[in-house]
Amino acid sequence: MALLMSFLMSGVISAMNVGIPENFLIIWFHAWWTAFIIAFPSVLFVSPIVRRITNKLIRAVEHHK
Repeated sequence: MALLMSFLMSGVISAMNVGIPENFLIIWFHAWWTAFIIAFPSVLFVSPIVRRITNKLIRAVEHHK
């Protein structure tokens, strides 16, 4: 998930910021690598928290039915 999302978002944001110059792939790769270095550990840290919150919300909704 971190790989795909950082790849797509860095491409979109890079294109918005600099357009599509001749060296766009180099700019995109640098932006993607930087984003991925942040995204991967973030997903590892945040995923368990999101799962717990989601399970609590699902239980709360099921309880109110």
